[in-house]
Amino acid sequence: MPGLDPGIHVFLCAAKTWMAGTSPAMTEMMVVTVAPPSTLEIAGVCMLADLSGALFWQEQQLLVVSDLHLEKGSSFAMRGVLLPPYDTVATLGRLAAVIARHDPRLVIALGDSFHDRRAHERLSGDDRDALSAMQARRDWIWISGNHDPALPPDLGGVVASEVAIGPIAFRHEPTGAAGEIAGHLHPKARVATRGRSMERRCFASDGERAVMPAFGAYTGGLSIRDVAFAKIFRNAGLMAHVLGDNKLHAIAASRCH
Repeated sequence: MPGLDPGIHVFLCAAKTWMAGTSPAMTEMMVVTVAPPSTLEIAGVCMLADLSGALFWQEQQLLVVSDLHLEKGSSFAMRGVLLPPYDTVATLGRLAAVIARHDPRLVIALGDSFHDRRAHERLSGDDRDALSAMQARRDWIWISGNHDPALPPDLGGVVASEVAIGPIAFRHEPTGAAGEIAGHLHPKARVATRGRSMERRCFASDGERAVMPAFGAYTGGLSIRDVAFAKIFRNAGLMAHVLGDNKLHAIAASRCH
């Protein structure tokens, strides 16, 4: 891939079984105030955790987002579940804002960027133009996911199954390996505060590996206390780095419910 450093290893995508999502749950919509991002250390690498749910690796000028699920609204509409058809516009708008903040040299989308195999065909001309504008003057890697295992070449960038940079491996489905940054599970945390309960998206990490929150506007979430996370994080150090209105809140997963 032109422009990539020799230390970046891109593994080309191999086809996998497609598994359609089953829940139309919508991520909580909230206004995020732009604030200085918090530092998240993964396998000895310090990254900036943006309140949008993105990660920025300053040393590599690399921005990572996960689970955009573009065209989820139109996917459900085809099955008779009517949702407001604005999810792609909202998600791309948030992504453009994050890219403008950090001006990355490389963007990695960690899989399930599109909600189904044909979702890219339903992108409007304006949405395609917005995506092309974000890709201009930078490298872009689409990691294949279970919802979008075979992305076409006309989306711009490169399609891969995973990417390795130094001690960090980027892939869609988490395996629990050290140095791994993955998506797929859409982590969220429910915490008690001031006598009431609040549920927010979060980064799940024990310092050696991390699962990123879903970035898409219509993506649901899985509790960080779910057994799926216990299979990946096998020590007692699992933390929920909860996306707050103005800052990231680090809370032990054992304190979430």
